[in-house]
Amino acid sequence: MTIAPESALIAGILLLSLITVESGGWLMTRILRGRVSANRLQTTMYRAGHAHAGVLLVLSLAILALSGAMALPPVLLWFARVGVPIAAILMPAGFFLSVTGRNPQEPNRLMVLVWIGATVLALALLTGGVGLVAGAVNGFAGR
Repeated sequence: MTIAPESALIAGILLLSLITVESGGWLMTRILRGRVSANRLQTTMYRAGHAHAGVLLVLSLAILALSGAMALPPVLLWFARVGVPIAAILMPAGFFLSVTGRNPQEPNRLMVLVWIGATVLALALLTGGVGLVAGAVNGFAGR
């Protein structure tokens, strides 16, 4: 199996990014042990941000592995490759940044990053899914 250089570059960056998710897990253990102060809302939002970051980065790697089978124009192939990693930045950022401060009682306006990220995620999944189906159909037609 060969991987396009663009996909290899993105995959390398994603693997390195997973180190930040790992350090976020360490922070979560410190919060849950009471060594770092966070209220209930912050703890909940930090958990959501941490989980979304990890899952979306791993999903990004899976999509990159499949991107060679996508039948898409170059700009849409690019979006299929980078859309989920972009969502993996936006959504956790929204969860984390929307509860900054000493004792927030509700998320602030930066929660909009979660919804922007969710939209990017949905569009990237749609693009990649259509590209894979089109690639498979083209493969069947070539037989």
